[in-house]
Amino acid sequence: MERGLGVRSNLTGLEKNLIIMDDKERRKIRATTILSVRKDGKTVMAGDGQVTLGDTIMKHKATKVRYMFNDQVLVGFAGAAADAFNLFERLEAKLESFNGNLTRSAVELAKDWRTDKILRRLEALLLAADKEHTLIISGTGDVIEPDESVAAIGSGGPYAFAAARAMVEHSSLDSVTIAMEAMKIAASICLYTNDEIMVHELD
Repeated sequence: MERGLGVRSNLTGLEKNLIIMDDKERRKIRATTILSVRKDGKTVMAGDGQVTLGDTIMKHKATKVRYMFNDQVLVGFAGAAADAFNLFERLEAKLESFNGNLTRSAVELAKDWRTDKILRRLEALLLAADKEHTLIISGTGDVIEPDESVAAIGSGGPYAFAAARAMVEHSSLDSVTIAMEAMKIAASICLYTNDEIMVHELD
């Protein structure tokens, strides 16, 4: 242990800063993966239950997707959990202000997120969907509406997205089944995604 401390004490200032940054990164509580599927007029959003603190699994059955604006909007998050809850509250307030208009609310949230000194430090992505739109909202001020009927965020997002897109295009499965099966595939590949999957559906 003493030798290890001695080695670290001989590091340059830049190397010490990198180690501190890495230690902070490891301590952050992060949550993934979120998937939205739209098929046959039905929109669903699924999230796994794993919450990770650095390299340690802290929770297996977290709820990462919630209903907003009288159950007319589904919103899920990936990234730093505390930051995401802050953004959840702000998006919900925007939806109330703009009478449930998801696109307008997302744009206004992205503006605040990009320009506010405190919000700019928040590290999370939001995936939001209503009956007509699916949007990915980021802290860089981006509001992206994917071309596909499938969207995903988080560390397991690319795996879930690929699996869901294939099933949408080449199977007769319904949206709930597609979301569940795609999330299972992501969980079998991604270390930060588990198979405690919850699927939420818009009426």
